[in-house]
Formats: sequence, C-alpha cells, structure tokens
Amino acid sequence: MNRFNLAVFALYCSAAFAQAPKPVRIEVDTAKTIGEYKPVWNYFGADEPNYTYAPGGKQLMAELGAISPGVPVYFRPHNLLTSGDGTPALKWGSTNAYAEDANGNPVYDWTITDKLFDNLKAANVRPMVEIGFMPEALSPHPQPYQHAFPKAGADIYTGWAYPPKDYAKWRALIVAYTEHLHERYGAAIETWQWEVWNEPDIGYFHGTVEEYEKLYDVTTGAIRQVLPKAIVGGPGVTGGGENKDFLRLFLEHCARGLNADSGKQGAPLDFISYHPKGSPKFEQPAVPSEAGHVRMNLGRQLSLTDTGMKTIGSFPEFKHTPIILSETDPEGCAACQGPQNGYRNGPLYGVSVAEMLARSAELSRLRGVNLQGAVTWAFEFENQPYFAGFRELATDGPEGLIDKPVLNVFRMFGKLSGSLLSLTSSAAQEIEDIEKDSVAGNPDISGIATRNGNSIGVILWNYHDEDVAAAEAKVELSIQNVPGKVVHIAKYVMDAHHSNSYSVWLAMGSPPHLTPEQLASLQKAGGLEAGEKQTVHRTSGPVTIHSLLPRQSVVLYELTW
Repeated sequence: MNRFNLAVFALYCSAAFAQAPKPVRIEVDTAKTIGEYKPVWNYFGADEPNYTYAPGGKQLMAELGAISPGVPVYFRPHNLLTSGDGTPALKWGSTNAYAEDANGNPVYDWTITDKLFDNLKAANVRPMVEIGFMPEALSPHPQPYQHAFPKAGADIYTGWAYPPKDYAKWRALIVAYTEHLHERYGAAIETWQWEVWNEPDIGYFHGTVEEYEKLYDVTTGAIRQVLPKAIVGGPGVTGGGENKDFLRLFLEHCARGLNADSGKQGAPLDFISYHPKGSPKFEQPAVPSEAGHVRMNLGRQLSLTDTGMKTIGSFPEFKHTPIILSETDPEGCAACQGPQNGYRNGPLYGVSVAEMLARSAELSRLRGVNLQGAVTWAFEFENQPYFAGFRELATDGPEGLIDKPVLNVFRMFGKLSGSLLSLTSSAAQEIEDIEKDSVAGNPDISGIATRNGNSIGVILWNYHDEDVAAAEAKVELSIQNVPGKVVHIAKYVMDAHHSNSYSVWLAMGSPPHLTPEQLASLQKAGGLEAGEKQTVHRTSGPVTIHSLLPRQSVVLYELTW
C-alpha cells in the first residue's frame, strides 16, 4: 500500500471511529433510594365487558391476576349498566341490569354482571366499577340505542350516553346494585374502586359539566348509602389538558360546591381520574416501492399526563389525592384498525408502555402529586383473526389465545418491588424535551431500578418514536454498592426476537389457522423469555454488565445474592 493509500485509509478509519456511537453508560446506586417503588402498571380495562368471562377472556384474566403475587390487579370495564342481552361487539357490551315493566316499575337483573364479577374474583382481580352507561328505560333519548361501529359514519354516542330522565329511579338502581354486590362479595367489596361514568367531557355524556356534577353527587351518594367507606372518584375526562376546564370545575365542585344529593358542601373524592392518549401517525414512504412505518407520539401522551397533574396539584385539598389515569394509551381506540396502529403486534407497543409507566411515575414525583395507577385500555377480542391489529394484550384466534409481546413488559414490571433506586443514563432524554418534541431525535435509552432485601431489579429500554430499523446500543450497566460477594444475574428480554409471538407467527407464514403444534409454539413464544444467567464472584467495586440493547426493546436484569 503506497503512502497516499495509507493516508486515505487512516482518514477513513478516523472518520468511521468518530461516527461510531458512544457506549451508553447506565449507573444504578443501591445506596441511593428515591422513595418507595409504587407499582402503577396493575390496571387494565376494555369496552367489551362480556369478553371477560368468554373462554379467552377467562384465560387472560387469570394471567393478569397472576402477574405479581401481592400486587392487586384492577380491571375497569365499560357498559356495566348498558341494556342488551350480553352479546358482545366491537366497542360494545351489555348486561341488562335494569329494565321496567309495563307499569314503569324497575326490574333488576344481575345475572350477567354476576358472571363478570365472579370471573374477576376467580382470577384474583379487583373490579374498578365504572358506573355506566344509561339503561335504555332511563334514557331521555333511547333510540337509536346500540351503535353500529365499525360502520363508516356511524354515531357511537347513541341513547346510552345521556344522563337519566329520572334521578330517583337512577339512584334506586345504584343503591340496589351496590347492595347486591355487597351481599354477594362481602367485605372484599371494600377494596373495589368506583368511578362515575367515562369521559363526560365528550360524546360519552350528552350533558353539561353541571349535569355531570349532579350525576356524580347522586351516584356517589347512593353508593355511600350502602358502603360508607366505598372508594369513589372521577371524572374520567379526556386528555387532562384538552378540556382542562371540565376537570378544574369538577374539582372546585367537589371541594366547595353544593352537593345535589346531600344538600351539603362538597362531594366525596377518593381518587381523581383522567385519560391521556398519544397520537401515532403512518409515515408514507418517500419511494413508492418502499414500506412506510408508524411514528408514535409519546410526547403528547406524557404532556397530557403532566397537564392533568398540574391542574390537580393546583388544588391544595387534592394535591395528595390518588390519581388514576383510567385510560392511558398510545392512541384512543382499541377496536379501530389501520396502518397508524401497526405498532400493536410487535415490540414497539411494549417499549412504549415501559417508557410511559416509568415516565408517568417520574412526572408524579416532579409535580408532588400521588399517581396510584395507569389503566392500559387493552384486553382481548374473542374469535378474531390472529394479530388483526387491535390494541390488545393477547390475540384470540380460531384455535386459542396467544399472548402478545406487550404483555411481557407487564410481567417484567411485576417483578419489581421494594425501594426505587437512583438510576442515571448517558442516553436518557429529559422529560421536558420528550413532552415538547417526543422522542424524534436520539433514542431514549434509560430505565428504572428497585431493591427489595437481597434482590435488585433493573428494567432498561431503548425507545424511539419511529418504527424503523436502527443499530443496537452498546450498554454498560454499572450497579454500585452491591453488598454480596457472589451475585447471581438473570436476564429477561422483549424485543423483535425474544418474548415475541408475533415474530414467530410471521416466520410461520402468518397462518390464519394453526395446528396444535403451531399453537403450542406460539403460546410458548408469548411468554416472558429468560436469557442467559451468570454468576459473578467479586471482592469490591460495582457489578458491571455489558450488553447490546436493540432499538424498541426492554430488558430486565434480576440480581440476587
């Protein structure tokens, strides 16, 4: 090689070295705690209550209840009081809890709701009882009643979305409902949570904020008549920032307003709920022959979370009241399909959930408020094509239920407990920047860590809004002040190739029907996959783990000694 070629080669090597990404350094210090780790992942919900006791729903509900022994899981269904025969449909369900005879007398029927709550009890899952929607016989505008979703142009906010035409009958219904549940489930009902309605600031409620306040007063008054210590709350509004006046006016009413049921000042409020959502888009390819991709908007979801927390924090009397994000998701419609929802089957859904859970808890600490739970509005859709593009935790096709990658992220979070530890990352994005610009530039590579006795759990993620291929991140995880001399390390991974039933299904050729052997293989792939285990013998210094962290992945390290 001549002198000129040597110079060119040296210049090339220098440029390549300069462009190589720097290793990401992540440090955890077991001697620095930042408070108790409070799980907020343990809330789920769905529009379709009747799926919860269908075969696939029973199986999935049992899996949710078993994620983390000792951590209660809650489930929040819509349509608990909606009229109908219990036949489920997309964005629809019914229980026929209330009807009237020819003379206008109430007829209560708890058969369907008993099936639902019995199944939750069997799965060790606690109900988050969302009071709604309006029975046909109590609606002032009952027709049309059941909507026609997903028919194009169909109005989904039909006769079930109104305040009652007779508040005395509504109140009697809620009293009877609560009495029946108390009689059937006993003292356990005192751990349930009761939320009045859903998203009353949009079409789910054809009424004003004052009419919702009246509904809230009468409903909580009826519940508390039977259960004086019942945990009641609301208003379950959209966003947290999109219509912040509704939330603010409701909080003012609960603090100082005239209660329409008791005639006294204020209303009971044991938790405050609202719904932050993201807004993914489908990016068309620059070249028609190439594939497009999904671009998430985690920043919008977290910004709305933050706005709601700021509104709540501005009320001294409610600053420490538990907050439940009673729906928080990458977008707003679990039953809707389309290219912008293409993230749902693969690992991008899971890593976005990991980041949302950790960052929402971080916002709670920054704003000095009390985040108690974040409801993932996803369950399963019975007897649909495999991986049809719904937002769900598992896909339930013709031959059986298969867990999706996202469910393994909840299994990872279920393994954390104890104290929250200090964690820093050289590639973490500032939360203010994420709220402003989402994660559109550099990826966010960060995590959370906990310690419980002689055990440490560290969850790391590599997230970006753009669902495109990218280089793996070289990560050096340094865990300081580990007291054990012999440390056992277990690793769990969710990415494009691990804990991922979808990738296995694609490799099979995307079969619409499965042989027993294929079903068994996919169900195994749907579980949380354990990676290599190692044992470290040490005398001093940190425990250091070197690894490659792929884009759109989540990894859990468990250290015991």
